[in-house]
Amino acid sequence: MSLLTNNIIPGEHGKIFGTNANEETELIEIKNKLLNLDGITEIEINTTIFPKEFTVFTSKVISIEEIEKAVKSIGFHAIPKEII
Repeated sequence: MSLLTNNIIPGEHGKIFGTNANEETELIEIKNKLLNLDGITEIEINTTIFPKEFTVFTSKVISIEEIEKAVKSIGFHAIPKEII
């Protein structure tokens, strides 16, 4: 494992996660939960594909595990996409 596979690094690309949330209200709930975490600056939600995805942008290094735990605490999953 490396810095890039275990963390979200600040920058313009962010980190993409897949989720089992389907409804718009569920996705907004995930967005609001994540925006409350220190260092997260923006969440973009992609509803045009299945499964739904969201991209997390940060102002500091944040562990992927922290994102997964926050989303799991509200009953959904966040699965990071691999680096291309």
